[in-house]
Amino acid sequence: MELIDLLPDAVIHVDASRRIIAVNAAACDMLGYDPEQLEGQDAVDLLDPRTPDGRPAWPEGWHPGSRLRSVHSLPEQEIIFSKSDATLARALVTGSYQRRSDGGLAGIVLVGREASTRAHRVTSGIEIVSTVSHELRSPLTSVKGYTSLLLSRWERIGDEQKKEMLEQVMHDADRIHRLITELLDISRLETGRLVLRRQMVDIRSLIHSVIGKVRFPYPGIEAGVHFPEDFPEVYADPDKLEQVLTNLVENACKYASPVDMRITGEVHASHASVSVSDRGEGIPEEDLPKVFTKFFRRELGRPTGSGLGLWISRGLVEAHGGRLTATSVVGEGSTFRFTLPLLAFEELHNPT
Repeated sequence: MELIDLLPDAVIHVDASRRIIAVNAAACDMLGYDPEQLEGQDAVDLLDPRTPDGRPAWPEGWHPGSRLRSVHSLPEQEIIFSKSDATLARALVTGSYQRRSDGGLAGIVLVGREASTRAHRVTSGIEIVSTVSHELRSPLTSVKGYTSLLLSRWERIGDEQKKEMLEQVMHDADRIHRLITELLDISRLETGRLVLRRQMVDIRSLIHSVIGKVRFPYPGIEAGVHFPEDFPEVYADPDKLEQVLTNLVENACKYASPVDMRITGEVHASHASVSVSDRGEGIPEEDLPKVFTKFFRRELGRPTGSGLGLWISRGLVEAHGGRLTATSVVGEGSTFRFTLPLLAFEELHNPT
């Protein structure tokens, strides 16, 4: 027996044109085929992989990120396969890209694990709705309260107070918008349907804009921005990058301190990176792997929020072909760093 056949997860090796090269025993069990019935077949034609809403999973080739030579993995997504007996197999699928020496796609190794039961998925959905609903209650209460007060006592409220109230309403409306965007992004990331509206983005300008917005809930914020003069623009979705940066900066304020924050940009051969560092208590080693999981919130500081921000941020960065990582030293602080490929425009518009 081959070592790969001892793995509990299904493994399917396909070439760049999606033709099956090899499979392991778990894949055969999940799909109901013998190895010789799978090998040499077009995976899309034979297995008809679809998203949970019934759409073809890979209608125009692989995930768009596959064209970026800096990307080496396929984001996890739920896929429904047609089995040999015409029933369906539901699996959580991820993959590792194989690349030629020139960076072009040579093949992909898909790894699938049967998805949880429907009852578990419903529970997870209820948990998300419950969490986001709880987070919506506070800003909605604020918006309703201030607008009611302004409408009933407009003539008796001074201009300066009106301005302060309207600024609070605007801030809370922005917070509601972000929560709704996060809820939509959860669905899009999990089903592989996230659409990036890329353009050339000046990250330095975006960072200063984010700091200005975060200054409203954290007026004492002090963030040093350190970028080299030759830091280039990146080909990315500015709204999604703003979402990532806002989550990182707000987390530093919330769990560490708004004072003495440092935001650093670096340029490397194939990618640019941005780091957000704080001078807080740091993250214990046992918690560090958990910070990018759903609903995880550290007890340190003021643990508010949905517990989804870092999970979504990692998904958004990976959709751009980058990586989001965290390092920390207890008692000294934490650094969250994400990368973005520098050749994204050329590779997406002039694929080889």
